[in-house]
Amino acid sequence: MYKHEYKVIVRYAETDQMGFVYYGNYAKFYEIGRVELIRSLGLSYKEFEDRLNIFLPVVQLESRYLLPARYDDELRIESILDELPDKMISFRHLIYNPQNFLINRGVVKLLFIDKMTGRKVSAPQEMTDLLKQHFE
Repeated sequence: MYKHEYKVIVRYAETDQMGFVYYGNYAKFYEIGRVELIRSLGLSYKEFEDRLNIFLPVVQLESRYLLPARYDDELRIESILDELPDKMISFRHLIYNPQNFLINRGVVKLLFIDKMTGRKVSAPQEMTDLLKQHFE
């Protein structure tokens, strides 16, 4: 298992008329979490696209809303890889409010796609090599 944490502050523009984080913004929080998890490995989305010639489209997103987040809350996003990726990578996300209550959980699945052919490919060896130490 590999886990990474990242914190964000809820901005006013991310809330609805009730003062709660608009439900659609949780997908953005998941993206922030997975981008930062990949960056914590020493890689970046830009490298996937430019150097490794790989796109990572989302093919599935599940979200469970437990408690609302509010304007100016500092949220802790835990992004977790429970298994090594193959042709797909699955991120589990847990979002906590400032009181450390779990307020949202989600799963996002992405495919590795060859930028030139548009076909599914396996996870880059560079990524799996970096992750293997966390799964042994």
